[in-house]
Amino acid sequence: MKIGVPKEIKVLENRVGLTPESVRELVAHGHEVIVERNAGQGIGMDDAAYRRAGAEVAGTAAEVFAAAAMIVKVKEPQAAERAMLKPGQVLFTYLHLAPDPDQARELMDSEAVCIAYETVTSPSGGLPLLAPMSEVAGRMAVQAGAYYLEKPHGGLGVLIGGVPGVDPAKVVVLGGGVVGTHAIDIALGMGADVWVLDRNVDVLRRLWSQFGRPLNTVFSTRDAVERHVIAADLVVGGVLIPGASAPKLVSRELVSRMKKGSVVVDVAIDQGGCFETSRPTTHADPVYVVDGVTHYCVANMPGGVPRTSTFALNNATLPFVLALAGKGWKDALGEDPHLRDGLNVAFGKVTCEPVAEALGYAYVPASQVLE
Repeated sequence: MKIGVPKEIKVLENRVGLTPESVRELVAHGHEVIVERNAGQGIGMDDAAYRRAGAEVAGTAAEVFAAAAMIVKVKEPQAAERAMLKPGQVLFTYLHLAPDPDQARELMDSEAVCIAYETVTSPSGGLPLLAPMSEVAGRMAVQAGAYYLEKPHGGLGVLIGGVPGVDPAKVVVLGGGVVGTHAIDIALGMGADVWVLDRNVDVLRRLWSQFGRPLNTVFSTRDAVERHVIAADLVVGGVLIPGASAPKLVSRELVSRMKKGSVVVDVAIDQGGCFETSRPTTHADPVYVVDGVTHYCVANMPGGVPRTSTFALNNATLPFVLALAGKGWKDALGEDPHLRDGLNVAFGKVTCEPVAEALGYAYVPASQVLE
């Protein structure tokens, strides 16, 4: 199979779909790889590194899209990229369609086979291709929150860990999944007073066992969310319903009652965000203020550390890329129900039920498309 890797064009997105190491693996399995010029520049990998790995380097994205049977990216295709997709062409990348009706419609119009990293599952019920970026984003969330709590950046002027004789910042983490776990790890490491809210008691038990008494665990109810958000210096939103829009846990009215100068970091923004006041931002313009509360809602947070993120992502995606290229998408999806869960749109049909429900489309099971 000929696999294409275009340069990412979302604002300040410096990750790349395949590293030279991944390219070398694909070439060793008999596949061809065509990479757009300077696609790996953001992770410190020049075109020569890709050529040494066996890739062809193309001058434009149009050449890559025209030549490849499968496109491997990181972020959802932008409008100009969607226009280059062809019927039956495989797109393997993050999509996050539930809050993005324009993208969903144009992917349907393209009749491409669109497989989303974020809905591929694992035998244990996890999301193995979302997990590495959730790990990065969870850790970055506390870094970003600490920065914007500083007075010169519009914050309360609070040091996350405090000092002897002065209380640390109260950090509230909504959701104890992958994002939440890594946010907790960093916040505790910085000396914060950390509280995590989740509706799953087993998750709370796991976190209690992992972090011990320094972590405060709370069963999530409306009352608990309200009580802890109002008292927080930093709130990290890390809730997720696979494929669907994130639940709005914090209302606009509740934001208005938060401390002036406090910070919210909405890691769930790719799926619409879990604060009613959230809207996507970019690394170029990452924050805005609502009722005195700084909102950090960068939709591609791991793009801020592209080298770490790209290698972590490739560790997870490469086996699936090899399967899709080696077997063809139909056989690969037919043999692996977990990869099949990643199919979101194919030949104009929506094959992910949460996406169909969120956007009002008829749901067509992936098994019907394979038939």
